[in-house]
Amino acid sequence: MKFNFSKFTDNRITRFFRERRKYGPVLFFIGGFLWDSLTLGRIDRIYDISLLSLYMFLLTICLYLYNRVGDEKWKNTFFIKNEVYFPLAIQFFLGGLSSAFVIYFSRSVSLSKTVAFFAILVFLLFANEVFKKRISNRYLQFGAYSFVSFTFFAFVIPVLVKEMNTFIFTLSGIVSLLITLSLIFYIYRHSTSIKNETSKKKLLSVVFAVYATISLFYYFRLIPPVPLALDKGLVAYDIKKSDGKYEVSYERNEWYIFWQNHKTDFTYQSGEKVYVFTSVFAPTDLKKKVYHLWKKYNPITGVWETTDKISFTVIGGRDNGFRGYSYKSNVVDGSWKVEVITDEELVIGVVKFNILSKNYSEKRNSVTRVF
Repeated sequence: MKFNFSKFTDNRITRFFRERRKYGPVLFFIGGFLWDSLTLGRIDRIYDISLLSLYMFLLTICLYLYNRVGDEKWKNTFFIKNEVYFPLAIQFFLGGLSSAFVIYFSRSVSLSKTVAFFAILVFLLFANEVFKKRISNRYLQFGAYSFVSFTFFAFVIPVLVKEMNTFIFTLSGIVSLLITLSLIFYIYRHSTSIKNETSKKKLLSVVFAVYATISLFYYFRLIPPVPLALDKGLVAYDIKKSDGKYEVSYERNEWYIFWQNHKTDFTYQSGEKVYVFTSVFAPTDLKKKVYHLWKKYNPITGVWETTDKISFTVIGGRDNGFRGYSYKSNVVDGSWKVEVITDEELVIGVVKFNILSKNYSEKRNSVTRVF
């Protein structure tokens, strides 16, 4: 008995996607983003690692199949009849991986550290409108693949080896680069269609450009040290530790300033201490020395001047991050910030505030939260 694939490949669903294939990649990209937003939690969970690994594997398979179906030997096969689905699948897995990385990055209270990544996501989301062939453009495919592959290994390898530093990040990039190049060379070796439609030299240039760009971002400390993330950061009037819990007193921001919990204008009275409380998320069993780097802005020179550097060791595993704080006495009015950094001086997050000296005859409107 011969199985007839045609009734599955030439039906209403297939015709629906063929007629709307212009919008399909964007919808599948958004679908992957929304799915991950609802299901992912923390990078060191077995579920999260398994799902991301599955996405990378299936994205690799879809890229391979899509770039091979144009060969003569694939004619009249199940894959050529369903090639319309490959761009959708590629876009879905790109969206799934990208959204997962944004979820992990967005745990940081330093919004500026995620802007560059969101910009890349916007590029991936609308790139199909920039390129004439949209997601079928092979340069776009492998450029996006290089990016998500590098980011994937930069997240996963530190989780697996329980260590993170410049060597681990470099190793992640090399592993990603080798896998991407192996895929490209293998496809070129066995596919005649890709040889006729793309320039190997140009394709490799795109891959190396992505690798070099991410490496330079890391070198110039323009990306946060994944998978560490600043979960919370507050400037406070007082901090008390009792039974493993931190009672933090601070002045809450107005409700409409939803992106920052504490007031940036810190009203200071002579003789008080200024506290900065942070919680840094790290994967289970990962230990990393971090610092609170206190800086004051000098309006005359236009430079942030370091006043104090206080260290403590982050121990990973806690859902809401490893908690710690530092404080400073005898401060002066002006713009201040505390950078939470690693040994490599990579910025995990930043807590900014302005100190304003005032004399009070009544109690300030502060709240106390337990972390």
